[in-house]
Amino acid sequence: TQGEAEAKGHEVVVGKANFRIFGKAMAIGEQDGFVKIVAEKKYGEVLGVHMIGPHVTDMIAAGVAALRLEATMDFMAETMHAHPTLAEAMLEAYEDAVGHAIHK
Repeated sequence: TQGEAEAKGHEVVVGKANFRIFGKAMAIGEQDGFVKIVAEKKYGEVLGVHMIGPHVTDMIAAGVAALRLEATMDFMAETMHAHPTLAEAMLEAYEDAVGHAIHK
């Protein structure tokens, strides 16, 4: 979590995206949910991924891969995500963390 990362001495940056802004969420009537990314500010390493909402069990593997590979938020923000999908929330959260979110 953000608190755990800060307690370990990391300076963090957080990116967040709410499902309500995505066409897929609107189409399936499931707009309650979000993705939150916690990353180390200096080097950008992804430290945590939080997902709440419908179908997040279909997306969590991508978050686990980012953690296991010690991926950076820049790398993940440049990774292609299909449209329209709920997984676009992951892309938007990474883009939010690096200051390039479209829906802010």
